Amino acid sequence: MDTSSILRLGVLGLAVLGIIGTTIELVFLEHWNGLTQQIVWPSMLALVIALALIVWRPNRARVWTARALAVAIALVAVVGIGLHVHENVEAGPLDRHYADNWDSLGVGQQYWLAITGQVGPAPTLAPGALAEISFALLLATVHIPMARREEG
Repeated sequence: MDTSSILRLGVLGLAVLGIIGTTIELVFLEHWNGLTQQIVWPSMLALVIALALIVWRPNRARVWTARALAVAIALVAVVGIGLHVHENVEAGPLDRHYADNWDSLGVGQQYWLAITGQVGPAPTLAPGALAEISFALLLATVHIPMARREEG
């Protein structure tokens, strides 16, 4: 195997581990209460579909579809990060460390505390896992041998 094939397999392996690990984590967290928590499930399915399009008999149309899905899920991830930060900012006044002085903190400081996970229940890195998996799938589409044969 050449170097690019080995790297592609490694990146695909990381995407598979990311999908499996994130799905297990979401199940353990019972991440299905309410519409905003349910958004992630179609996103996970889309990542599985994108992975399948890349792995099984890739051709130009499948590769471009996988890329479009990966970009769409990366955008969902950015929205998810925003929702998690917003939830943490909203929880700030209820936090035992900041309840007494939350309103006196500047907006920038409130958002910093929310982004870094120092306040609120929602981990901001969690939706970032979707972006990371999407990026891995995008990388795995670079110079796929079967897709190149069709283009030439």
